[in-house]
Amino acid sequence: LEFGAWSLELVCDLGFGIWNFISIVQEIAMDVILLKEVERLGAEGTLAHVKPGLARNFLIPRGLAVQATPQQRQALEERKRQRSQKAERAKTEAQALRQKIESLAVTLKLSLGDEEKAFGSVTVHDLVAAMKRDGLEIEKHAIQLDHPIKALGSYQVPVRVHPEVTATLKVLVVKA
Repeated sequence: LEFGAWSLELVCDLGFGIWNFISIVQEIAMDVILLKEVERLGAEGTLAHVKPGLARNFLIPRGLAVQATPQQRQALEERKRQRSQKAERAKTEAQALRQKIESLAVTLKLSLGDEEKAFGSVTVHDLVAAMKRDGLEIEKHAIQLDHPIKALGSYQVPVRVHPEVTATLKVLVVKA
C-alpha cells in the first residue's frame, strides 16, 4: 500500500508497529479537487491539501471533493481552460452588446400637469420595455438607475452587461 511518500514495506522495515503506522498515515496530507466551494478550504475547482480523515469522512461522501488522481488533475486543467474560454467569449459578446447599447438613444414620454409637474416617472421597467422595442433584451437588474426620472431632459444611464463591461444608455425624456 502506498500513502504519499510512505509505503507499508518502508514502515515495516523501520520496525514501526501497526499503531505507529496508522498515526503516520493520519499525519500525511492528501490532495483533493474541490467540486463546490468549501469554507476555509477554497473555491470550486481548486486543489486543496487536506488530512485524509477530512477527505474520507466529510468532503468525498458529501460530494464536495474528489481525490486528486493524475486523471482528475488533467480533467481539472481541461475544465479551467474551458471555463476561461467561455468567460472570454462572454466578455466579447458583452462588449458587442455595449456597442449596440451605446449607439442607441431611447426616447420616452412623460406626462406633465399644471405648472410642468410630472405625473409619474420613468422607471427601470420603462427603460427595459423601450429597449425591447428597439430589439435589445436586457434584464432590469442590469440597468443601474438610482432613482426614477421625474423631469424632462437628457440622461446617461449605466447598464452593466457583464461584471467587467458597463455601457451607457442615452435616455431622452420628452413631454407627452
